Amino acid sequence: MDLKFKLRPRFFISSLFLFLLLKNPNLGSAANPKCISTERQALLTFRASLTDLSSRLLSWSGPDCCNWPGVLCDARTSRVIKIDLRNPNQDVRSDEYKSGSLRGKLHPSLTQLKFLSYLDLSSNDFNGLEIPDFIGQIASLRYLNLSSSSFSGEIPASLGNLSKLESLDLYAESFGDSGTFSLHASNLGWLSGLSSSLKYLNMGYVNLSGAGETWLQDFSRVKVLKELRLFNCELKNLPPSLSSSADLKLLEVLDFSENSLNSPIPNWLFGLTNLRKLFLRWDFLQGSIPSGFKNLKLLETLDLSNNLELQGEIPSVLGDLPRLKFLDLSANELNGQINGFLDAFSRNKGNSLVFLDLSSNKFAGTLPESLGALRNLQILDLSSNSFTGSVPSSIGNMASLKKLDLSYNAMNGTIAESLGQLAELVDLNLMANTWGGVLQKSHFVNLRSLKSIRLTTEPYRSLVFKLPSAWIPPFRLELIQIENCRIGPSFPMWLQVQTKLNFVTLRNTGIEDTIPDSWFAGISSEVTYLILANNRIKGRLPQNLAFPKLNTIDLSSNNFEGPFPLWSTNATELRLYENNFSGSLPLNIDVLMPRMQKIYLFRNSFTGNIPSSLCEVSGLQILSLRKNRFSGSFPKCWHRQFMLWGIDVSENNLSGEIPESLGMLPSLSVLLLNQNALEGKIPESLQNCSGLTNIDLGGNKLTGKLPSWVGKLSSLFMLRLQSNSFTGAIPDDLCSVPNLRILDLSGNKISGPIPKCISNLTAIARGTSNEVFQNLVFIVTRAREYEDIVNSINLSENNISGEIPREILGLSYLRILNLSRNSMAGSIPERISELARLETLDLSRNKFSGPIPQSLAAISSLQRLNLSYNKLEGSIPKLLKFQDPSIYVGNELLCGNPLPKKCPKDINSKML
Repeated sequence: MDLKFKLRPRFFISSLFLFLLLKNPNLGSAANPKCISTERQALLTFRASLTDLSSRLLSWSGPDCCNWPGVLCDARTSRVIKIDLRNPNQDVRSDEYKSGSLRGKLHPSLTQLKFLSYLDLSSNDFNGLEIPDFIGQIASLRYLNLSSSSFSGEIPASLGNLSKLESLDLYAESFGDSGTFSLHASNLGWLSGLSSSLKYLNMGYVNLSGAGETWLQDFSRVKVLKELRLFNCELKNLPPSLSSSADLKLLEVLDFSENSLNSPIPNWLFGLTNLRKLFLRWDFLQGSIPSGFKNLKLLETLDLSNNLELQGEIPSVLGDLPRLKFLDLSANELNGQINGFLDAFSRNKGNSLVFLDLSSNKFAGTLPESLGALRNLQILDLSSNSFTGSVPSSIGNMASLKKLDLSYNAMNGTIAESLGQLAELVDLNLMANTWGGVLQKSHFVNLRSLKSIRLTTEPYRSLVFKLPSAWIPPFRLELIQIENCRIGPSFPMWLQVQTKLNFVTLRNTGIEDTIPDSWFAGISSEVTYLILANNRIKGRLPQNLAFPKLNTIDLSSNNFEGPFPLWSTNATELRLYENNFSGSLPLNIDVLMPRMQKIYLFRNSFTGNIPSSLCEVSGLQILSLRKNRFSGSFPKCWHRQFMLWGIDVSENNLSGEIPESLGMLPSLSVLLLNQNALEGKIPESLQNCSGLTNIDLGGNKLTGKLPSWVGKLSSLFMLRLQSNSFTGAIPDDLCSVPNLRILDLSGNKISGPIPKCISNLTAIARGTSNEVFQNLVFIVTRAREYEDIVNSINLSENNISGEIPREILGLSYLRILNLSRNSMAGSIPERISELARLETLDLSRNKFSGPIPQSLAAISSLQRLNLSYNKLEGSIPKLLKFQDPSIYVGNELLCGNPLPKKCPKDINSKML
């Protein structure tokens, strides 16, 4: 809820005080009243019961209480008529608000102030105190505000004794630091005592779930009520009709927002013809928007947003409401086109609509030219629908427009040149569409107020900025997000002058130029996001700049060169991958970038050692340095990185052993050290990293036996130890890893048979979901290189012996099986067709014998097959679709197509 609703509408307070002033001309006059001693003592007693942390009532000590802050006396009688002790600081998030909150108890000495007409104790913190009954004894009260002050319990029925009360604010959302409290009302009968006086009532956040089925009738007894706010009161129904005795005819403002009404919009609302503002958002209203709204001729504000289930088209009668200024129908299921609705506005020449939000619905069709009839409109949000076509040329008629949001639609046309006439436009959001065409100087020439522009299209579309190379625009942007549009090849002057930016995204914009150092320096003090990815920007980055507010740096996929930028920044994410950076990383990277969480430097030409100072970046989560030229040993100092979960230093020149200290990383999930020159054994300390999901240590010089403790890693999805020098047998413990989907032990010196327990690899047997595990690898590597080998077992190039265990046939989701270059023997099982999802089968260079099973042809998913260099015999099954002879070569006793050797029965049939 907006703070303007949370912290009470002050306009009513002002108007009420003006009313009192007119009734009593002495109020506020130049006379100097002297307070009455009994009332002074009552105030001091009241103050003594309060806890005043900020000492704002310390000045309640002089002889004349009429001069005390927050106290007002009648100029003629010297009686106290007003006490205003609301929190002086209204920023609920600030420490000043908390310290300025009064606490403690409320003393009944206030009842001695017989002429008190105004009492405001709002925005304090009374720590769950119940509203005291004695408040109902202050019979002279006309204004009572107890809002946002952490009261709890039942609202006392004694408030119904305040027969003169005109304004009552019990709004119960609190912002103090003493906790959350519930103010509730199970009986609203006391409202009848206010029936002839109360004009303003706010019971937002008061729990009315126990008020019974007659709650609406209870409120309707207040005959003169003009403003009723029941925001988030846990109301569960909205009566379809009012009783004949009900009378809310004078209501001007009605707020039922954020309740669970679960009903259609009732027709009785349309009898409240004095309504100016109606708020029904987040009420789970159902059905369509009734045409009965045509009766509410005075309506200025209508908010039906976030009901989620309102359906149908917008009735055109809403466009006929002469005073409508604010219309929010966002986040519903409304559909159809908006032509009829907008056409009604175009006929209504005096329409005064200022705010229109139709976002997050199911509207479709093109935007009509009648849109331009909304000449007073300042905010237009049509985002997250299915609109198509172009921006209509009439957009240029909307001279008051400050915000235009057409994002997340299916707009596939061009952007009208008349857009450039909107001199008041501040925020332009056209992202997530499929725009085409050319943007010229005329599209921007008069946008002197523009501060924010978001414009993205699809890569296959052509949207070109064709602006004069030296043109200086009239705007200075604070936010720019342009993606998949062609701005380059140069870095144009209209961008170079944008030095007040705090958010920059220029992704895939065709820039092939260098960017001046002065531009980086100009934005450095304010920029929070700097994204220049997927261009061909060249040159060196300026060194020794400070970016105090920067959060994300993404310069990936360009042609930047030179050394690592020595930028001092509190950024949390650094993406420099896929460039031509070179040289070593700074030894003080922990000082330059102390809050870094994600570092992506892969595919560059960095050299030297990986600095051990990275161990001091305590919040580090991802370290991705793949495919550089780093050398030396991997740092051994990992002990403070409780958040580090992804390490990819593959394809470098690292040597030495895998450090034991990696086992001290409790969050470690992805460990990719492949394609280096690491040696020694896999450290047993890694078994402490129980959350490991992906391990790739392939392509190193590792030795020793396969670790049996791998079986304890219940989350392990991928284990790749290929191309090392591991020896011994495959441990049975490996079968105990329930989530294993990728197993590659190829190119080692492993011996012995395949364990029969292999059928216990349940993830491959049952095809359980692998999306979470794959996403973890992708986040670290920014690549999908492992996706093609999910559900695979590769044991090739070892000394494995024995037959293919029949248990392996239980792995029904197995896609890749490579047992090539071993010493396996026996026949290929006839039941191999049970591997119905198999795509690759390589049994080459073994000692398999017997015939090729006919059932192999039944595996329709099989795309790659290699049975070469075995001792297979007999005819090749005719139904096998593979016609490459190299698949079968090296089996002297095989015959039939596609081999040149004919089978005896084929020879006999030809002779016959």
